[in-house]
Amino acid sequence: MNSNPFLAAAPTTSAPSFYADRQAAAQAVRMALPLIEAAMQDKDRVGESGFLYIVIMDPASSPARDQFETAILYEYAVGDPATWDADYGAFARGKAYLSWRTGLDSHLVQTVYPHWLQKGDSTLWGTACLDGYVVAASGAHPWYDEAFAATVAACLRAIVKGRAHTEARGLTL
Repeated sequence: MNSNPFLAAAPTTSAPSFYADRQAAAQAVRMALPLIEAAMQDKDRVGESGFLYIVIMDPASSPARDQFETAILYEYAVGDPATWDADYGAFARGKAYLSWRTGLDSHLVQTVYPHWLQKGDSTLWGTACLDGYVVAASGAHPWYDEAFAATVAACLRAIVKGRAHTEARGLTL
């Protein structure tokens, strides 16, 4: 048992991001959806499934102290999951976990840092790590999953920057 009272009282999960909340994540997905849905019409190039699943991680979370499931900020399905031909949600969560744990795009881990892979890690790629924002997508070809994830991450970053610039929302100096 730990006798340090400060460590014993330390939270086991981080506080959620102040500006990058669930509402901001949903807004980022809505911003990116016209691009994603238009691209997905080109099934020959983008991917045959016609489905996409997006997972956004809370940028204030840390794999050192938080459980993966509680660090998921927002998830969104493009297309009806009841008609999926594969579990794109599980694929996207596996990709998100790998990138959240390593802080790197899943393609980079797969190709440059394969020694960081652990038993049970996804070997699929299609994530974006942008300034601490981790977004995964699954359902298209991996290079498009990666592009869609990067688009959502960039939209979320812009929303958060805008909020921080225009709102005080209870932060104190």
